[in-house]
This record gives sequence, structure tokens and C-alpha cells, in this order.
Amino acid sequence: MARDNDTPVSSFILTGLTDRQDLQLPLFTIFSLIYGMTLLGNLGMILIIRFEPQLHTPMYFLLSSLSFLDVCYSSTLTPNMLLSFLMVSKGVSYSACFIQYGFFALFATTEMFLLAAMAYDRYVAVCNPLLYSVIVTKKVCVLLIAGSYLGGAVNSLIQTLGLLRLSFCSSNVIDHFFCDLVPLLKLSCSDTHLNKILVSVFGSIIEAGTLAITVASYFFIIVTVLRIPSAKGRQKTFSTCASHFTSVFTFHGTILLTYFSPSSSHSLGTDKTLSVFYTVVIPLLNPLIYSLRNHDVKRATRKLLKRKVFMC
Repeated sequence: MARDNDTPVSSFILTGLTDRQDLQLPLFTIFSLIYGMTLLGNLGMILIIRFEPQLHTPMYFLLSSLSFLDVCYSSTLTPNMLLSFLMVSKGVSYSACFIQYGFFALFATTEMFLLAAMAYDRYVAVCNPLLYSVIVTKKVCVLLIAGSYLGGAVNSLIQTLGLLRLSFCSSNVIDHFFCDLVPLLKLSCSDTHLNKILVSVFGSIIEAGTLAITVASYFFIIVTVLRIPSAKGRQKTFSTCASHFTSVFTFHGTILLTYFSPSSSHSLGTDKTLSVFYTVVIPLLNPLIYSLRNHDVKRATRKLLKRKVFMC
């Protein structure tokens, strides 16, 4: 929708994931199933950990926090995406757009910190098992989770306030399925140099810091695992680490490609495809990768089902 250059924007129009009408219903069905499984998997993990005393350990406390975060993270974007498949008008108010981006930035950044905290937890468990109960206490877990949300809140506040200072007066059509930073900066008729600096500085520090902690933790885990004399023990630990790597580096990799690669190297269409991975797919995969493949979780699930906890 074109606008006069001197007319301020009061609302935005999201183009959605695709403008092909023949794909709207199939995509709605697919993403509805994904969102349903995401809620079922993550809320199920929270309930299992809550009701099974055997899982009341620091590792599962962090896992339940990740599940809660993924429910919030997915619910910030996916319901609006589903509505966009069914609606002819895909408008969103100015304030709602920036609120959505603020919560997205909060949960995405918090997830980076929390994944790094979980990698550190596994490092201590594998590399210093005798000191694990002393180092990783419940108080430490609470501090790690609180610190993750604090880091997410600070970055979200900085980026959102940076967007609020911009003017939008030429077009109000956002070529995306949610109010993301990159397409909003492209729409602005203000100088976005400061915003790009904020993204580069804070985004790079957070991305590099959390990724470095994660990589270093798993590096030392692998070194320790290689010293295990049992081939079965090595295989089991490597299998777990490989699945964790898959989740972490899919999340970090798609974010790096979207926000930190040269703008000339990809289009907004590519950004939308990449965004699906870190906003929709990762919250679905996390309970499968981190929890549901775990023998303790499977055993706890069977026990709870036998006690008919979920029938109450």
C-alpha cells in the first residue's frame, strides 16, 4: 500500500509467508499441526518434570524453563501467522507491531542465554561430575535463568526503543509474516544508522558470547568423552551431544544468516524462510532433542501415565 511521503504510518500490513492463495490452506494446516505439537511437547515436559520427583534436578529445572520459554516464544508469533493464512486483510496496528517485536526479541535473546547456560550445566556434569552438586545448585540455576531473562530484556528494550525513534511515512507494507527488525528498517524513512549500530554491537556481543560458551562447553565435553574406555558410553554421550548441537547451531546459524550476513547476499524471501526455522521449528524440536529422547523422561512419562495423572 503506497502512502504519501509526509503521511505518518499508523498501522502496518504483513504480506505473510506467501501471497499464493493456493498455498494458504495447506500452510495453515501444516503450521497448525506444528504449533499444536509444540505446545503439547513443551507443556507436557513441564508437567512431567513438575509431577515426577526423580526429575527435580538442576538439569531438568533448566529444561522445564526452556520448555516454558519455547511456549512463550512460539506463541508470540505463530498464532498471528496462522490468522494471516485465513484473513484477506493482514493489518496490524503500529503499537501491536512493536509490542510483537519487543516480545520476539526478548524471548529469542533469552533463549540464546539459556541454551548457553544448559551447555555449561552439561559441561560441569560430564567434566566435573563429583563437584556437580556443589557447583550447579538450584540457586545457581535460578540465577542463570534470571540472568538469561535480564539479558533478553535489556537487548529487547534497546532494540525496540531504537525502532520507536524511527519514522515510517512512505509505505506500510512489511514483507514478512511478523514485525521483524530487518523489514522494518527497510521501510523507515528515517536514518537507520544508529539502529544498525545497536544491532551490530549488542547482537554481536550476545551472539558471540553465548555461542562461545556453548562451543567451549561441548568441546570440553567431547574431549572428556573421548577418554571414556567404554565404546558404548562414548557412543551414548556423542549421540546426545550431536542432537544438542543440531538444535543449538540450527538456532544460531539461521539467526546469523538473517541478521549478521551482508544484506546483498539474501533477499527478504530468504529471511522469511530462515525465520521459520528459529521461530517455529526450533521450539518444536527442543523437547524432542533435549528431553523426550532421554530415558529418565521416558520412564517418568510411563509412570505418570500409569498413575493417570493426566486424566485428572
